[in-house]
Parts: sequence; C-alpha cells; structure tokens
Amino acid sequence: MDAAKLAARLDLTPMAVRQHLYTLEREKLVDVETRPGPIGRPAKYWRLTPDANRLFPEAYAELSVSLINSVTDAFGPSGMARLLDARMAKQQQDYSARVDRSAGLKKRLHQLAKVRTEEGYMAEVNPAGPDAFLFVENHCPICAAATACQGFCAIELDLFRSVLGPDVTVEREEHIIGGDRRCAYRITATN
Repeated sequence: MDAAKLAARLDLTPMAVRQHLYTLEREKLVDVETRPGPIGRPAKYWRLTPDANRLFPEAYAELSVSLINSVTDAFGPSGMARLLDARMAKQQQDYSARVDRSAGLKKRLHQLAKVRTEEGYMAEVNPAGPDAFLFVENHCPICAAATACQGFCAIELDLFRSVLGPDVTVEREEHIIGGDRRCAYRITATN
C-alpha cells in the first residue's frame, strides 16, 4: 500500500506515515517497492517483511500443530481428510451467508476480503486485467497449521471457488508456505 492510502486508513498525514514507515524499514519490518505511475514519478508501495510476522498473533500455533499430528496419529490420513472437510463445510456456510453470489465479481471479492481480514488474513482485492482480480492475503494466521498439514491450503482453493460461484476460475499464484511473502489468487470471470 502506498503512504497516502495508509494515511487515509490511519487518519494521519502522509508525511507522518512516511516517517513511521522509514523507521519500520530501518527495523526491517517493512520494505518498499517502487512502481511506475501513469503520471509523474514512480510511487512507493510498502509491505510487511517476514520479520514483521512476529508482531501478529499466531494464536495457539504449537497447540494447533500438536492437534493436527494427534488427529493424524489417532485416525490416519482419512480422519484428517474428514476433519478438513468438516472445517470447509463450516467455512462455506459462514462465508456464503456473507458473500452475495448474485453480486458482481468485484463486490463478491470485496465481501470475501472483509471476511478474511476479520479472520486475520489482511486480505485485499486488486484489479488484474479485464474481468480479472488478484485476491491477496498479506498474512496467514494459520501458517503453523498449514505448514504441518497442506490440506488447509488445498481446501482453501475449493472454498473460494464454491463461495464465489461457478462463473469464476481461481488460481493460486503466490503461496506463503512455498516461500512467497503472501498468498495471492488470480480470480477471473468465466462468463
């Protein structure tokens, strides 16, 4: 995000935000990417570094990993698969109540981003061409669990596809578990 957008969100001046960002950059908690703009000089876009993850709660990560291992030990891979299916069904029900499938794709994505942000994913929606968007999650509050069990990430794709509707394709382009700084999904309207 650029300093002006951050300033608007935080109700501060852009200069005040830049001062904080430069301090965070010295502490290696954010880094900056320069992108050309349509007019004038390039804009600076700031993002969290992996070092900043320690500042966000990873609630009960150790317990989650231990439970995942225990479920697999006690019930085998099929037991873990049933657990993941039950979790997805619950999420699908919750998300479907909050994402209006009759709305346009952009609105559906913003509704999904709101839900995911409330869950700690720091989600945002960016245009990515005609009838296409990049759905970005800048943080993974279940990273430890997802690292221990890749099934969490696999069902996410199915979850997004089912909640957004049959008129979209969802493809993961970046993956925190794979070493990327964020998870990003290209979502394209198919009709």
